[in-house]
Amino acid sequence: MAKAKIGLALGGGAARGWAHIGVLKALLKAGIKPDIIVGTSIGAVVGGCHAAGHLEELEGFARELTRRRVFGYLDFNFGGTALINGQRLCNRLEQHLGDLRIEDLPSRFSAVATELGSGHEIWLSRGKLVECMRASYALPGIFRPVKINDRWLFDGALVNPIPVSVARAHGARYVIAVNLNFDSCGRGTVVPHIESEEAPPSTALAEPGAEQSKPAMRRLLKRQVLGRSETTPGISRVMVEAFNIVQDRIARSRLAGDPPDALINLQLSDIGLFDFHRADELIQRGEAAAQRHIADVRREINARNHIYGSVHAETVSQTFDAGG
Repeated sequence: MAKAKIGLALGGGAARGWAHIGVLKALLKAGIKPDIIVGTSIGAVVGGCHAAGHLEELEGFARELTRRRVFGYLDFNFGGTALINGQRLCNRLEQHLGDLRIEDLPSRFSAVATELGSGHEIWLSRGKLVECMRASYALPGIFRPVKINDRWLFDGALVNPIPVSVARAHGARYVIAVNLNFDSCGRGTVVPHIESEEAPPSTALAEPGAEQSKPAMRRLLKRQVLGRSETTPGISRVMVEAFNIVQDRIARSRLAGDPPDALINLQLSDIGLFDFHRADELIQRGEAAAQRHIADVRREINARNHIYGSVHAETVSQTFDAGG
């Protein structure tokens, strides 16, 4: 009997994306193997590595990360379009994935990116896997955009944070979606009035002058990107939190218009978007969240397969009758 194709849509969420590894492990352990995988941002990284057969290597890399090692992968860019060049991380991905192309993968895969300027939603379904991943996770202002076929591309979460529509377009009849930002922004209530208070003395850092050494600049950038402050938020926190709010609003709208068949919502608001060193915890929480849905997903897939198989058999029979 023919089976309905299963699609897996992995959403964006920066460091929280390590939870996708746990979700995939739980699904595969239960015998639920996606036929089509699509991902946005960190979802493209995890989904692409799984499609290429390298999920275990990615998990090993994630579990080995510490705060110090995370900082070691951040090749800061002192001029240009973003804070981080991203070449060190790209080099690490290429160690395992090499020049693999998406069209040569054993599983069907697509990464979602956004075109700079036009705002077009770009589906990367062909080409070098690492470059397509890199384009999909190029967070504006943090990682520099990637040029593919004369288009400058950056993070796909700006247009399709949880790409259910892409999985359906690729032929998925049952789509499982993973939302990493379910509880991160609330529902965006309106606060009608806040009375202003006298501003505290400014603690802003002075503009870097010629006397500042490169190590001092690196410490400053490290504090801005990875550090936590109880007073003024750093550059990266402001940029990422703003991006996260936009992503959350777009995700709610798109999921309402094109809901998945199964939605795995993870509650990860206590984990920062740059907490890549917390992979052990995130993978465990991803597994636990997926396991709560396993029984329902199995039942629904079996029912969908029965319906799809019956329709397929009837179509084949009609075709033979017409031909005979």
